[in-house]
Amino acid sequence: MGLLNRELLPISSLSILILLTACSNDNARVQVVDKTTNYNKQVKVTTVPYSGKVVQAGSYTPVTKGQHVVQGGETLYSLAFNYGRDWRELANENNIGAPYTIYPGQVISLSGRASSTTTTTTKAHDSGSIKVTTTQKPTTSTTTKPTATQAPTQTQTKPTTSAPTPTTAVVGGWTWPAMGAVISTYSPTGTLNKGIDIAASEGSAVMAASAGTVVYAGNNLHGYGNLLIIKHNDSFVSAYGHNRSLLVKEGQKVSAGQKIAEMGSTGADRVKLHFEIRLNGKPVDPLKYLPKK
Repeated sequence: MGLLNRELLPISSLSILILLTACSNDNARVQVVDKTTNYNKQVKVTTVPYSGKVVQAGSYTPVTKGQHVVQGGETLYSLAFNYGRDWRELANENNIGAPYTIYPGQVISLSGRASSTTTTTTKAHDSGSIKVTTTQKPTTSTTTKPTATQAPTQTQTKPTTSAPTPTTAVVGGWTWPAMGAVISTYSPTGTLNKGIDIAASEGSAVMAASAGTVVYAGNNLHGYGNLLIIKHNDSFVSAYGHNRSLLVKEGQKVSAGQKIAEMGSTGADRVKLHFEIRLNGKPVDPLKYLPKK
């Protein structure tokens, strides 16, 4: 029996050695997959800008009927121009006082119903600007009936208004806004054209048709491309569309004949200047104001 055990011992040891070697080889074939690496490759990283103003994409569709939400770059004058309104009426309707600043996200009423009793004015101070709201109630003529011991008296007060009434003041010194051929004229009906189109080579000078102040410089108005609007007085504004580049800024005063832009084809199918004159918010025929060629 002892002899048998001595003979089997080398065999058992050899079996154990073979088994351990096999296990060692199996462990060598095991692959560890880094799931973290694969997960990270699927993560999307969004870069947030450190500065700048986030503004909703421009659209002239009112939030509700008779309203407009102000988009970045719009001014009271560009809104009045876009909706064919007089800027003074629009300001009065929304209690917007001088200098008629509006802000992105502000809701502008387009209903046409003016604020009847309240006006808003803005006074500038060293520490900033404060809005001062005053209430004005129109008064009418009243007659007091005399009594037996009282002589007849009559009190009359002129009604007050909260906004200037549109006028038909004429701007003098109109000049042609560009040199070139008139390829399309004013047409209030049929093939609608709210102004005239002048064709010339790209980069040709676009000039202010009369002295005034730039109240809009941008491209927010659909169909006008790079557009300038100049306010000449409380009644007249002029507009210059499809420019390649704008050479003046909002708030800048310009003189008649001053170069304000370069002709281009932004928002158009060809190089041209689209020119409009508006009186109290309504388009008029520019050829009735410009010098005869």
